[in-house]
Amino acid sequence: MLKLLLRFLIITLLFFVVVVFSTITYVDWTPYEETAYYHETVESLENLAWQSSDNGYFLAGWSKENITPGEPKPLIPYKPRGDYEFVLDSSYVKTLILGNNEQLIAFINYEILFVHPYLAQKIRDRIIGEKLPINHIYFTTTHTHSGYGGYSPGLIGRLTMGGLDEEVVDLLASETVLSLKSSLSSMDTATLSYRKTYAADFVTNRLIENDPIDPYIRELRIQKNSGETGSLLTFSAHSTMLPGRYMGLSGDYPFYLTKLQEQTVDFSLFASGTVGSHRPVGDGEGPKRIQDYAYRLDSVLKSDTISHDTLLRTSLRSGKLTMKLRSAHYRISDNLRLRPWLFDWAFGDSPAHLDIQQLGNLLFISSSGELSGVFYEEWEKLAQSQGLHLIVTCFNGGYIGYITPDKYYGEKLYEVRDMNFFGPFNGAYHSELVERIISSTQAK
Repeated sequence: MLKLLLRFLIITLLFFVVVVFSTITYVDWTPYEETAYYHETVESLENLAWQSSDNGYFLAGWSKENITPGEPKPLIPYKPRGDYEFVLDSSYVKTLILGNNEQLIAFINYEILFVHPYLAQKIRDRIIGEKLPINHIYFTTTHTHSGYGGYSPGLIGRLTMGGLDEEVVDLLASETVLSLKSSLSSMDTATLSYRKTYAADFVTNRLIENDPIDPYIRELRIQKNSGETGSLLTFSAHSTMLPGRYMGLSGDYPFYLTKLQEQTVDFSLFASGTVGSHRPVGDGEGPKRIQDYAYRLDSVLKSDTISHDTLLRTSLRSGKLTMKLRSAHYRISDNLRLRPWLFDWAFGDSPAHLDIQQLGNLLFISSSGELSGVFYEEWEKLAQSQGLHLIVTCFNGGYIGYITPDKYYGEKLYEVRDMNFFGPFNGAYHSELVERIISSTQAK
């Protein structure tokens, strides 16, 4: 009997040892500059295939379509909340097409949390299938935390993001194509201009008190020759003003901000900026809170006396940089992580890339990571030295977690422990790539 018990204990111990060694490993602290993924990505950037054109003018067209499901769908994120119980705000896809007769860029914006790679590919396939004359797609979202899910395959998608509902994916794809067709039919020659407005009272660093923030609302203003006007806004405050217990479908403050903006322009689109580490500053609770916050933001914009800087150059340049990453680093302690195979099985594949669009001296860069606004000041200084305006956004059809300054990596904080998926030095790596893109770009 004693021998049987001893054998059982040994087998059990060996089983647990095998499980631990097959699922857990150490954090890799190799400096990123010494890794193969870094050198491969830098080489890809140096050899990036750009599409460029300049016909002496800009074309612009825009549209929006309602993407509110016909029946309630799961609210995301926070935690599984179940289907929304009522509709506070309808949800929309908005499309803005800019370009010329050689090259068209489609800025596609959803009032949802993020664009999953599965959804992004379905949209691309539908655009190709419809033979729409679009050369480049630039995905953005409002990143509302009171939107619906249903476009995320995989285990984690099923547990926290509403899973995969092909009816939702088809709704988003169909309405996107409708909006793009309407945008194409409304194309007209246009003048583009840029402005940034100081709004530091509305955003704060939610990770480290008194650490830097990105305090600006940035705007691309479009004036068609027909007289119609459009606006693309970005801001770095998370769309998290409604609490996780709220059970209504809502676009949070961006929905109301664009609605207020459309009192003076014909079309307004809000693209979430560098929201990592940043939260909004506002009082109150529930819908009144987001409405008041949007009203005050709108008042700041409308009272700004700084004139828009017209983009005098009409050149276009577009590129997409595929990024290689360190193996998955989902940490369970300071120096231990899940093995990459287990992370990949749970989260699924999410290829990382940076989308780059240059319109005259205005440079757009969009990341698959949820970038921290702490980086923005240095990037913008570098852009200004190149004669460029800079707009950085996230949620471009890939999702690789939060990208935060490396000094945060040792902190036991949600953004850097639970949501930093690819290990140490990821902040410096991403920041260097953005700086390399800016440095290689001249105002044209």
